[in-house]
Amino acid sequence: MTVAGVVLAAGAGSRYLEDGGSEISAHKLTAPFRGRPLIVWSLLAAEEAGFNQLYVITGAVDVDDLVAETLGERATVLHNPHWNEGQATSLAVAIEAAAADGHRAIVVGLADQPLVPAAAWRSVGASAGEIVTATFGGVRRPPVKLERTVWPDLPRSGDEGARSLFRLRPELVYELPCSGNPVDIDTLEDLQQWS
Repeated sequence: MTVAGVVLAAGAGSRYLEDGGSEISAHKLTAPFRGRPLIVWSLLAAEEAGFNQLYVITGAVDVDDLVAETLGERATVLHNPHWNEGQATSLAVAIEAAAADGHRAIVVGLADQPLVPAAAWRSVGASAGEIVTATFGGVRRPPVKLERTVWPDLPRSGDEGARSLFRLRPELVYELPCSGNPVDIDTLEDLQQWS
């Protein structure tokens, strides 16, 4: 049985746009960050982690060309037509694909966390446990590994995905300390601060 990586890249990035980011790019994931479009950092880290398959879940913005330029055929782009109904719908798209492809687990990370290194993705994916979450400085943050056994317990709508399992199945959660910086780039200020 195999493990798939999942990069969630479907959100609208509304806080970035409200903060004036539209002057730089139409969406935060395409904004320049340390010499590359923001999304590229997460794509490269997830790909370098060496999963059996890599899914990129899109929605509000078309990043298909960026994914293709960065990873070629090493990633499968899946469009979430219900992206505006919350992150859980993107996770559901990933789970459906992973189940169809016969994977035993997925490791989920966010496209707007460019400073989470491949080592964190890889370590989480290689750790034993049904729910494994990275921790940075003692704080739980993606990436998160979810074994097939817990997929039915995940919500199918709303903005909460794996975090709901932390409450629902706390006895299954294993915390794995990781190096790196889990900062989310949500606003233009974030982009400028961390560039």
